[in-house]
Amino acid sequence: MTTRIAPSPVANSGSQPILPGFYPDPSICRVGTSYYLVNSTFEYYPGVPVWTSTDLVEWRQVGNVFERASQMAPSAGDSSTGIFAPTIRHHNGLFWLITSIVDGPDPEQVILHSEHPGGPWSDPVTTDGVHGIDPDLAWDGDDCYLTWARKVPGATTEIAQCRVDLATGTPLEEPRRLWSGTGMRHPEGPHLHRKDGWWYLLIAEGGTEAGHSVSIARSRRPDGPFGGAPGNPILTHRSLAAPVQNTGHSDLVQRADGSWALVYLGVRPRGVWSFHVNGRETFVADVRWEDDWPVIEENTLHIPPAVTAFDDDFAGSTLDPRWIMPGDYPERHVVKRDDGGVLLRAEHGSSAPLLCVRARDEYWTVTADVESSEGARLVVRIDDLHAFGVEVRDGTYSGFSIIGGTEIPTGSIAGASARARLMLRSTQAPSTPYQGGPDRLEASVIIDGDHQPLGNLDGRFVSTEVAGGFTGRVIGVQPIGDQLILRRFAYQPENL
Repeated sequence: MTTRIAPSPVANSGSQPILPGFYPDPSICRVGTSYYLVNSTFEYYPGVPVWTSTDLVEWRQVGNVFERASQMAPSAGDSSTGIFAPTIRHHNGLFWLITSIVDGPDPEQVILHSEHPGGPWSDPVTTDGVHGIDPDLAWDGDDCYLTWARKVPGATTEIAQCRVDLATGTPLEEPRRLWSGTGMRHPEGPHLHRKDGWWYLLIAEGGTEAGHSVSIARSRRPDGPFGGAPGNPILTHRSLAAPVQNTGHSDLVQRADGSWALVYLGVRPRGVWSFHVNGRETFVADVRWEDDWPVIEENTLHIPPAVTAFDDDFAGSTLDPRWIMPGDYPERHVVKRDDGGVLLRAEHGSSAPLLCVRARDEYWTVTADVESSEGARLVVRIDDLHAFGVEVRDGTYSGFSIIGGTEIPTGSIAGASARARLMLRSTQAPSTPYQGGPDRLEASVIIDGDHQPLGNLDGRFVSTEVAGGFTGRVIGVQPIGDQLILRRFAYQPENL
């Protein structure tokens, strides 16, 4: 059973994400009065969460696209590999999804479909010879256009396109260059939309860091030629003192009343030197049209904070779709127990699996009730080389940090039992005018109701600015040996 707790008051859409936490690269479509949105998941399984909303403001997860090994095989779970930038569309009664699978230098695109957004989704069809990232699908009559970002000499990209056979993944023509953006680096994330006789090509450029931007071009034909908007970029926060930074990688959607909106990613850096820890999040903005060009209005919508708190005792018949795991599907490692909780175990020749959820708030507290004769860990991580946690092992409770792959003990208490309530907390960091990280991470164990501290860590060491990559913090449990029992896991945001 999962218990949820009400969030705090609303904020405007320019500062409040509709999907807080590591939910980047949004793509969206509308069917009737309902909207459907998907995100990148990289090395985490199951892949590509599917969300639904009727107002673009409050969202509910209805499933995941990649849920079984026949769709995508388990992997080594290397950081920031895997699923990049999916696109979701609805055409002729079916939902379609295309995405890149990045596990080498020449990523391929895969196409799946489903009658229902919550699944089950088909096994994928792999495109033939279409290498690159960030694919999009758009239809003009019977023709389906595949548009993506491909590498060109000079370590940059351009937007390319060809028509494709959806049933086989076979390109129906030689790929052509469509647009190279406005001259900024890394044009990528293309989406094609049709409105009032124009085809609009929406892209991201500038790289997914501080220079990230959204630009747009238009043509009378889906295959070009495309000319850029005179006001490009149409969205960017570069060099602005805004609470949300790195804005880009967007998608357009038309509401049922004919008006338009834009979903896009951004980050919320904190600390004296601006570190972000929860990854790239999904935001929404209104769109108005002037001279047949979109104008983005970021602060017109009122966004209530998402309900992020939960308390899971695993009483349901299946895992909640929020649970993820680097490199493998959680269901391959989790077994329901008749006496409550779940058994988490290493299987299929894997190393210790990490059953985790995304960190979704600036500050939070997590507790996990675990049992294991071999030992268990509660960890917050960006990747294997940047993490912080607390463990019970060999009769001792211990805190630890992992910085650049080096594990450092932060405190210990002897006399541990096989049953433990482990706790991690993100709280405000002490700061001076020239020092101060995004938060402070604290480890403890709860013994007879008392919190026993086991060390802390400056949160910048578990941030994207230090670790790199495209993901954000996740928090989860991991067996030190072959298995552990997880009876309860509670996540609570803190309003500090």
